[in-house]
Amino acid sequence: MKQNSINIKNKKAWFNYTFLEKFVAGIRLTGTEIKSVRAGKVSLVEAYCSFINHELYVHNMNISEYSHRGYANHIPEQDRKLLLNRKELNKLEKKVNERGLTIVVLRIFINDRGLAKLEIALAKGKREYDKRETLKQKDAKRDLDRLRKY
Repeated sequence: MKQNSINIKNKKAWFNYTFLEKFVAGIRLTGTEIKSVRAGKVSLVEAYCSFINHELYVHNMNISEYSHRGYANHIPEQDRKLLLNRKELNKLEKKVNERGLTIVVLRIFINDRGLAKLEIALAKGKREYDKRETLKQKDAKRDLDRLRKY
């Protein structure tokens, strides 16, 4: 398995939110956490980000316990610090406080250097009719693709 083949997406976020701006952030992990990420044992379904003391943390991201651990292991759903530069943090914090936007996790991946990265987005929640419209567009695109195939 190639080192950078890990690319776990949060499909629910694409359905529930409209994205205004995307960022790639580093994430501070312990040894057993990065080993679980490389094994693909991550769930992003309910993951979101918030600020604590002007630092960005990801909540509800489940990294399963590492199977070949020793006596020490990590807590699967603990809050983890995200690593962004100060300019980006200030920009995100200002927009979240101002407009009532949220920061959602889109995907986790391993970059070329072997580091775990999170793709996060400044997002606005979709209303019910927006979700229905998205489903209609998706169905129409699928039908067009079927017609083109034949």
